Amino acid sequence: MITTEQEQVLRGWFAGRIPEGLFSELLDVTVDREEITVVGRIPEPDLGAEATEAERDASLEGRMSEFRERTREERIEVAREAERRFRRKVSWGVECGDKRAMYTTVSAPVMTRLRQPERQVLDTLIAGGVARSRSEALAWCVRLVQRNADTWLSDLRDSLQHVQEVRAQGPDTE
Repeated sequence: MITTEQEQVLRGWFAGRIPEGLFSELLDVTVDREEITVVGRIPEPDLGAEATEAERDASLEGRMSEFRERTREERIEVAREAERRFRRKVSWGVECGDKRAMYTTVSAPVMTRLRQPERQVLDTLIAGGVARSRSEALAWCVRLVQRNADTWLSDLRDSLQHVQEVRAQGPDTE
């Protein structure tokens, strides 16, 4: 698990290293064992008050696409440096208005052993057309738990952080 201090170091490094003006705001820097994800806000296109919802949606999609192409070289340069320094892949995302787009994120394989009742849950999701494979069904389940258990997971992460702090005070740390 990544400690709060390590997350702060990552966020600080990216805040200092990302070229000035790339984002109007650095929204999020998250990390796990495989990947660092950096998400920033970019300005919305100015369409005026008379623009329709369809025009707004299309303009946000267009702005995010334009940003991705225009900033590719800068983002690659920062990512390469970060990957050498932190030994993790870097993925990028952007928010524009109420839309979020993620660019080239890591999809890491995870091995697990499931008993028949758990496999039946996955197979039911496949039969119902929710997923095409057990792997996709399991990812769907994880996203569902993530969405519905934010408070519980947040409390668990806080508890794990406290355990890390207590361990750091132990006699074997130097």
